[in-house]
Amino acid sequence: MHHKAKKSLGQNFLKSAHALTTIVKTANLSTNDIVLEIGPGKGALTKKLLTSAGKVIAVEKDPDLIPLIEQAFAEEIAQGRLELVSGDILEFDPETLRVYEPNGYKVVANIPYYITGALIRMFLESTYQPKTMILLLQKEVAERIVARDNKESILSISVKAYGTPTYIEKVPKKYFSPEPSVDSAILAIDSISKKRFKDIEEVAFFEIVHAGFAHKRKTLRNNLTMAGFSTEAIDALWQTQGFSEKIRPEDITIDEWFLIAQAIHGDKNESAVY
Repeated sequence: MHHKAKKSLGQNFLKSAHALTTIVKTANLSTNDIVLEIGPGKGALTKKLLTSAGKVIAVEKDPDLIPLIEQAFAEEIAQGRLELVSGDILEFDPETLRVYEPNGYKVVANIPYYITGALIRMFLESTYQPKTMILLLQKEVAERIVARDNKESILSISVKAYGTPTYIEKVPKKYFSPEPSVDSAILAIDSISKKRFKDIEEVAFFEIVHAGFAHKRKTLRNNLTMAGFSTEAIDALWQTQGFSEKIRPEDITIDEWFLIAQAIHGDKNESAVY
């Protein structure tokens, strides 16, 4: 199956049998599972997924790859085990997968680096979230999401607000064609839900997180005060939680972020500028 990778679409085809096996094993698939694959490419991962999942829905943006995949998987498509969707995943509506309830769906994909943030946000914030996401993405991004250095970020908090990210393993750049400039890693995001948001709206929570990280060199307390949140509410919270005056946003855990957000989200001076 000959196809020249398109740099504009971030195409780097995985050629490691071990990595493909690890991705599918991590997804813990059964014949009851519906899998959404993003960018099936030449079908290496698609083939593995079809051996374990009940149905695979593959969304491919490159029109040149569609006939190649249709030819390679003609039997699976005829059986209804593979559904091929031509289009941009960022324009895909996860709600269309709701017909497969109560089984839900899993996202399993080797994703283009340049859409990583938008893609993760799209599925985690969706009104119809996947049960789990197994992604092959840039190694540094995977490390930041799980906060391997014990320093949180807007990205790591944005993921942990909805699920539990786990760094599975590194996939060296030599296992891709063409070879990218950086290594990749397999990341799992499990236990995806919106249960943390029962006491605070998503928009309010993330407004506070963004305010907390607004100025890198300032303490969390200063950032929240500058954003106009009540100093009285902040004082009370800092006292009850025993937070240091010098604590920075990257040192706050996901549970502590929700404590902070729930305590101060209704007390804000709207005229504040940050």
